[in-house]
Amino acid sequence: MLVSVIMPTYNCGKFISQSLDSVISQTVSDWEVQIVDDCSTDNTAEVLKPYLEKYPNIHYYVLPKNGGPAIARTEAIKRATGKYVAFLDSDDLWMPNKLAKQIEFMEKTGAKFSATGYGWMDEDGNDLHTALIPPKKTDYKKMISLSNPIGNLSVMYDQEALGKFEVPSIKKRNDFALWLQILKKTDYCYGIEEVLGTYRKGRSGSVSSNKLKQAKYHWQLYHDIEGHGIIRSIYEIACWAWVKGTGIGIDKRKI
Repeated sequence: MLVSVIMPTYNCGKFISQSLDSVISQTVSDWEVQIVDDCSTDNTAEVLKPYLEKYPNIHYYVLPKNGGPAIARTEAIKRATGKYVAFLDSDDLWMPNKLAKQIEFMEKTGAKFSATGYGWMDEDGNDLHTALIPPKKTDYKKMISLSNPIGNLSVMYDQEALGKFEVPSIKKRNDFALWLQILKKTDYCYGIEEVLGTYRKGRSGSVSSNKLKQAKYHWQLYHDIEGHGIIRSIYEIACWAWVKGTGIGIDKRKI
């Protein structure tokens, strides 16, 4: 298997078919999708039924109890069999050539960890004409100082080279926490400027929609999970607040 797509889901029956269709439409055909459901209470299982009947490379597992997105992502990574692991949440979308271009880039450069540019849409799928472009090279220190300048839906890493990872179990910013784990095994996340996916921004009820409560999760990430001292952790939270407030260091473009 060339690529394993990690897709945690919770009550995304309204959107998950669009996300899956964007995987099915990839110009690369050697893929699997590992969907891990965090005990959805909507019609997700019903929506997925025809996909599971038609595509044997789409796998669906329901967690025994609700545990949050970090638990769901970790379970999906455990089940991934591909050389490469890519991430796509169940309300986001990829361009048809996303996997092909990213794999080509990684094979050409030898990168073990990469991210692409991505655009924004609103909850209803309307284009917000905004894109975020990752830095060309992001190491551990820069990942923290820019408070995660890469998008979850844009990330791919070489599982054959780096192995499997356990996503740190925090409710918010757990993707950020995972990138820090990966950067302990490889020096850089290499950025691709091209916009190859679309993020559904500000979905009501989504885990990341309430930004005001995120400071405590950053403290938990920096101090408790990464083991940074009190002064360093306070400084890193200040970096997050600065970047969040000013946008300095983030390449946001109108498209």
